[in-house]
Amino acid sequence: MSEADEIIRLENVYKIFGPQPRGRALKLSKDGMSKNEVQAATDHVVGMTDVSFDVKRGETFVLMGLSGSGKSTAIRTVNKLHDITDGHVYVDGVDVQKLSGTALQEFRRDKMGMVFQHFALFPHRSVIDNAGYGLKVQGLDRKERESKALEALELVGLGPFAQSSPRQLSGGMQQRVGLARALAADPDILLMDEAFSALDPLIRRQMQDEMLAIQEQLQKTILFITHDLNEALRIGDRVCIMKDGAVVQIGTPEEILTQPATGYVAEFVQDVDQGRVIDVETIMNPPVVIRPGETISQVLERLDGQSGAFAIDDVGRPTGLLVPEDGIRAASMGTTDVSSALRIDFESTTGSQKFNDVYASAGRGLLMAVVDEGGKLIGALDPREIMEEMGRVEQLIDGFEREVFM
Repeated sequence: MSEADEIIRLENVYKIFGPQPRGRALKLSKDGMSKNEVQAATDHVVGMTDVSFDVKRGETFVLMGLSGSGKSTAIRTVNKLHDITDGHVYVDGVDVQKLSGTALQEFRRDKMGMVFQHFALFPHRSVIDNAGYGLKVQGLDRKERESKALEALELVGLGPFAQSSPRQLSGGMQQRVGLARALAADPDILLMDEAFSALDPLIRRQMQDEMLAIQEQLQKTILFITHDLNEALRIGDRVCIMKDGAVVQIGTPEEILTQPATGYVAEFVQDVDQGRVIDVETIMNPPVVIRPGETISQVLERLDGQSGAFAIDDVGRPTGLLVPEDGIRAASMGTTDVSSALRIDFESTTGSQKFNDVYASAGRGLLMAVVDEGGKLIGALDPREIMEEMGRVEQLIDGFEREVFM
């Protein structure tokens, strides 16, 4: 990835809490001593240990871990709510930790918005005044800030409640106001620290849906903190799992689920619904395409273990499926014409579809055509391989020795 694609980058960041953070505690941490060992030896707390990651422009990057993992400490270094002990934090090319005073305030105000776990709304102000509060701090006149605040409220579905009091809103609606307040200033970056954790499960999922829809439209850069792996895998383009202040694994949701780097990660993913995360592209095969003029026997010889071959039209869209059983039956009756043995009741899907989306179709047992947005054949999905992949992931997870969460 080129530096032009990065908007946030942490380089070998250490954060030590205590009266002498750059003393013995930092040295011991750099020498490889664990968080608990450093604390026992120095009475200093290691918040982050050699943390490095980058966030791409327009990406939703999720920091995930249990309490004490360092995820919230990490997000607070990006807007310098925490000073770091060692390393570098860059945001859009600016070394954030070197900023102070007015320059830091302006940087925070212009570059990023923050959504907290607790709604932090002013109870005596209307919804639209809460949504526009950051703009008021920036000095925008009332008409302009109300216009921008209303746009943000419409975006989160709260336009009709602009003049309401926060007390009149549900928890999920109040959190939407917090999101609108962050969006109203149109920042490049959204920092979301356990933003949905205080919500009931159903409302939480609705807020995730809202955020995904908004992100599809606005393409903001989002750094999102959560302790919930299901949430991380659902909303993240990439996920960074942390433990004891250190990065354990960074990857796409699919990579985290199907290629856990350690037993610690495997412990997390074992209870995740794999079918909700793994997509068709992961296991699709190159399709066998029937060539003009081929006989049934010639096609069957080329299957090489696959469960069928597709006929396509002149632009590459699948029009028929030859399965071995039909081909063998037709050939035994003296037929060589492939078209006489084709079936047209096959199912199609796309590479981005998740396993859960194709279970019902896969249940028919027929080879499925995988097509691109234009309907062109790009792959073949054997229903048997869905179950084989699910089993492979379970075996991979079972192969790790269980690590105790400490």
